[in-house]
Amino acid sequence: MDHVADPLTNPVLAALTGPHRAFAETRGRVARYRPDVTPFAGIPLDPTEEDWADLAALSGPGGTAVLAGPQRPAPEGWHTVMNLPGVQMDGSAMQTAPDAEAVRLGPADVPEMLDLVARTEPGPFLERTVELGVYLGIRRGGALVAMAGERMRVPGATEISAVCTDPAARGQGLAARLVRAVGAVIRERGDLPFLHAAASNTGAIRVYEKLGFTLAREVSFVAVTAPAAVTARC
Repeated sequence: MDHVADPLTNPVLAALTGPHRAFAETRGRVARYRPDVTPFAGIPLDPTEEDWADLAALSGPGGTAVLAGPQRPAPEGWHTVMNLPGVQMDGSAMQTAPDAEAVRLGPADVPEMLDLVARTEPGPFLERTVELGVYLGIRRGGALVAMAGERMRVPGATEISAVCTDPAARGQGLAARLVRAVGAVIRERGDLPFLHAAASNTGAIRVYEKLGFTLAREVSFVAVTAPAAVTARC
């Protein structure tokens, strides 16, 4: 498939046909994460009409899929509801370090994690996103005030995601510490860390650059809705 030479050119499809295949729903050359895990879907870099038909069948009539990577214009009948320019950053040179204050988060912490995400909007995070990898958090007075974790995992690399800090706890370097700590988990497994950010989020990008991340490529995050009437191919 088209992501084999460099999995990070098409990370969603590389993850769903590789390390994250247990979370995948697939049809033909197309795959998506289970809808309670994350809204991302993967299609080839050179999608055919059949690929789009398969994505429509997976999404369901009027269903939404989020694509990450290079622009792939949707065909007639699809509607683009979000087109967000972004960057993919390479963490090969980042300095990683475990953090003594960071605690492992799991299913029992999901309500607090969802609340923190709702207040800080770091990107999609659903009830089962925590199952994708290791999530670490920092608590103050028992309350979760910062977190970061692993999302897409492709052969040889893992994405750091859901980096967020409660507004009242910002300015203390908590997010940077958690990124380093999650990066240490990734490195210990033998993977390289990477991450995505909105191109407009220049403040976060500057922080990531100080941590050692470098720009790998420009990407787009595109949310598309399938046609209202889906005709599945045989």
